[in-house]
Amino acid sequence: MKLKVTLLLFLSISFFSYAQENLTYQKPSKSILDLADYQRPPSVSMDTKKENMLLTYRNTYKTLDDLNQEELRLAGLRINPVTNISSTATYVTNLKLRKINSKEEVQVKGLPENAKIANLLWSPNDKKILFSHTTNSGVELWVLDVASAQAVKLTDARVNANLGNPFSWFSDNETILVKMLPKNRPALLDSKKDLPTGPIISNTSGEKSQNRTYPDMLKNKNDEANFENSITSELYKVKLNGDAVLFKEAAMFAGERISPDGNYIMLTTIQKPFSYVVPLNRFPSKTIVYNISGKEIKTVNEVPLNEIMPKGFMAVRKGKREMAWRNDKPATLAYVVALDEGNPANKTDFRDEVFLWDAPFDKEASSLVKTPQRFSNIIWGDDNIAVVSDEWYDTRNTKTYLINPSKSSQQPKLITDRNSQDVYSDPGAFETRKNNYNKYTLAIEKNNLYRIGEGYTKNGQFPFVDEFNLETLKSKRIYTSPYKDKKEDIIEIEDFKSGKILVQIQSKTEYPNYFFRNIKKQNSLTPITDFKNPFESIKNVSKEVIKYKRKDGLELSGTLYLPAGYDKTKKEKLPLLIWAYPAEYKDRNSASQSTQNSNEFTFPYYGSFVYWVTKGYVVLDDAAFPIIGEGTTEPNDNFISQLVDNAAAAIDAVDALGYINRKKVAVGGHSYGAFMTANLLTHSNLFACGIARSGAYNRTLTPFGFQTEQRNYWEVPEVYNTMSPFMNADKMKTPILLVHGEADNNPGTFTLQTERYFQALKGLGAPARMVILPKESHGYVAKENILHLLWEQDQFLEKYLKN
Repeated sequence: MKLKVTLLLFLSISFFSYAQENLTYQKPSKSILDLADYQRPPSVSMDTKKENMLLTYRNTYKTLDDLNQEELRLAGLRINPVTNISSTATYVTNLKLRKINSKEEVQVKGLPENAKIANLLWSPNDKKILFSHTTNSGVELWVLDVASAQAVKLTDARVNANLGNPFSWFSDNETILVKMLPKNRPALLDSKKDLPTGPIISNTSGEKSQNRTYPDMLKNKNDEANFENSITSELYKVKLNGDAVLFKEAAMFAGERISPDGNYIMLTTIQKPFSYVVPLNRFPSKTIVYNISGKEIKTVNEVPLNEIMPKGFMAVRKGKREMAWRNDKPATLAYVVALDEGNPANKTDFRDEVFLWDAPFDKEASSLVKTPQRFSNIIWGDDNIAVVSDEWYDTRNTKTYLINPSKSSQQPKLITDRNSQDVYSDPGAFETRKNNYNKYTLAIEKNNLYRIGEGYTKNGQFPFVDEFNLETLKSKRIYTSPYKDKKEDIIEIEDFKSGKILVQIQSKTEYPNYFFRNIKKQNSLTPITDFKNPFESIKNVSKEVIKYKRKDGLELSGTLYLPAGYDKTKKEKLPLLIWAYPAEYKDRNSASQSTQNSNEFTFPYYGSFVYWVTKGYVVLDDAAFPIIGEGTTEPNDNFISQLVDNAAAAIDAVDALGYINRKKVAVGGHSYGAFMTANLLTHSNLFACGIARSGAYNRTLTPFGFQTEQRNYWEVPEVYNTMSPFMNADKMKTPILLVHGEADNNPGTFTLQTERYFQALKGLGAPARMVILPKESHGYVAKENILHLLWEQDQFLEKYLKN
């Protein structure tokens, strides 16, 4: 007997004892593979009038070959230096068109062979659709004629998509502003071959600069040269017949906005000096407005390098920011200026001021409104109506005001004043529609505005449409989704007079599909799409949202899955898998609210444990893990104890139902959920094992804040150290599977975090296995890696939980 025990112990330890394994890519067991290896249904894009529908098809996964491309990482960008588009771009492979009132799908003709389509953009009149196609040598501009379903190429492969969408429609529906690579573009520098001419030197002025831990920053002069080379473009006016005329000589164009009337173009260019500590959106910039012929009208903004920022999520830079054209006027700019110098610590009656500036900018800008909190957004209506919102993160407060843009002296009318995390009180978003400039503005009907709300309540989710009266400032509910066995999402209002709205309806087993509903006629529902369920093998699993309480009385929830055919009367004791992600709150009321809907379509994907319901596990998905800090107490002051209490409550709740063996419970999470998992295994005895993916485990490596923590390490070293699994690695005794993408691009979750944590666990004798997925970023996309990940998790759970 002693020999058997020793042998079993040896085998168990040997799973972790090898430094490396020569393992090729594996695939998970059949029940998981059948769910993971599926064909993705198309995505839908509709024109403004809901007459035509574009169906876009893409592969379910990328391949390793897709990821195995040349890549430059510069100032927060990841780009392919050969094709000049983001190296993380996801491509559409096929396009079809359909009349919304017809079932016939029309294959788009003339598409490029082996199409790699991105940047789809409808024309203002909905008759054309622009898109980019990435070839082996670069990016081309194509246009699709909706009426004929014919696609044609407009440019050669010189389009510069390194900064995102590289083209814009002019209001004439015939001309496109396109960023093109300069014809005399110099070759990129090879940092590995070119010898440096000196050391890399950085200085500090002595001012505090509490920047987050950004990835992919510039590191040397070669990076600077390659960054400038990569984002420099010439601007061309391209006609639908392919004629192209140079509009602006080469510059580092980073923003192109055409005025609503089409007479002006606001161009923003990145300037020098560059930075090695902040990404490109904080580099210097200059914004100039030109007329349609290219004549310079006015320099409307100049922004210096912004390496120095006050502390806090509500900190903003000084000067003009958020400059944009006003949607309801021909050519009026709106912008915001901080009245507290952008520093949340400065006490002022008003934090921000919004200004209006009419082209051609020969007069001074005029003040529109001041906001007591940090400006959030504005929705334009007409001369007399606009809606402004402000917010303050520390209190989680948000307010919405009705203003009169023509009378800045008129006091804003407060519409809502609420906790932004209180989803039960969310009044919804104001409906908009295109105006005569083809810009979206408030939908104003007979002195009423309209709101579409998600409709979360303590009794479930019931989306709604409200009519908001501009005189009384009162709302009247004109539609509430009646479903208790389905989930209905209200997309938009199509006809205010007749009551026609566009909705998407789904259930546990019915794939989300689009419908027209008439809210003035009972049971009036017209189907638009009919996509089938690609996951038939799990249509009979049991799925429900369960609610339970933490030991302090806080109500929590999670979505519980039981295997198909599970007998709830016999109550066989099965292993339990918990997947979760912590969320921080400033009050108990918001923390106890649930946004889960058991009628949501069950869509298994690599980011959850749902697959394992096919293998005899009970799964509690999206389990609530709130971390609360009320008053002057911050959530992270009691992070560990609340984390453990959340986990204990979840296990107790499912155990009370009689479904599980509470000695066989595993926990898992991704990113901050991985951080949660490592802490739970370190500080509790609740779990048999855990799976942590792409996490950060040493918070001293993110010393100027992380997640929602605004304090820096030197202010609260005990918080950073206590919360760091790395600092408590000597306490870890529970098996953990650590997974990370080799090329993580998320702030703070560098791959080094997992590598160093694994080394600590290994050195201290903790049972751990580390899997680094080649070429992957923070989220995983390659089919080979995802299938192998599922195999790793399956093997790990079979060994350390089920058996």
